[in-house]
Amino acid sequence: MKEGAIVKPVALPGSSGEHELQEKWNTTPRALAFYRHQVLDYLNPLMQAFVTKQEMMFVGTADRHGEADTSFRAGLAGFIRVLDEKTLAYPEYRGNGVMSSLGNISENPHVGLLFVDFTEGKIGLHVNGRARIVENDEFLRDAAASEPVREDIAPATGRGPERWVVVSVVEAYVHCSKHIPRMQKIDEEIHWGTDDVRAKGGDYFRAKASPRTQ
Repeated sequence: MKEGAIVKPVALPGSSGEHELQEKWNTTPRALAFYRHQVLDYLNPLMQAFVTKQEMMFVGTADRHGEADTSFRAGLAGFIRVLDEKTLAYPEYRGNGVMSSLGNISENPHVGLLFVDFTEGKIGLHVNGRARIVENDEFLRDAAASEPVREDIAPATGRGPERWVVVSVVEAYVHCSKHIPRMQKIDEEIHWGTDDVRAKGGDYFRAKASPRTQ
């Protein structure tokens, strides 16, 4: 290195807030070890295989003001498409029409995805990134041009996707298994795409008759 050369600090994963609290509560050495050994800016082969096996995930979004929302997505194994090591996509089907997640993404592309395997590996995977919304016809046209037909993805049942969320991966890291409960999957019929109110949960929490505010 030349004398007098400027050495740029290596940018750490995570937020300024978490780094400040690491210093405050003396967890910096542990955090640095985690960043160094566990945080990637892409999906390695094992992460890609894990994602394509999942039948559900949790999606965290926020609007332009930082007001947050967490949602749940589910489908047959393979419903989340790994397009390459830096890109994945998941379908959006007809729902209640509120568009809370997509509305947030339209204002603020930052998303956090959490995959949890409750039945086999008892492990989780965080994927943080930047999202964009792509209409179904455009997504299928681009996918057909860039990859062969995926025989490992089961054909859709019920209604097809209306659009897709394409996520560019910024961070990918493990969610430790310490407190993930072991669950057993039970085979049962799932009515994909149904509009049946009872099948969708109905007014389970009796919100319809509750005051709108308190």
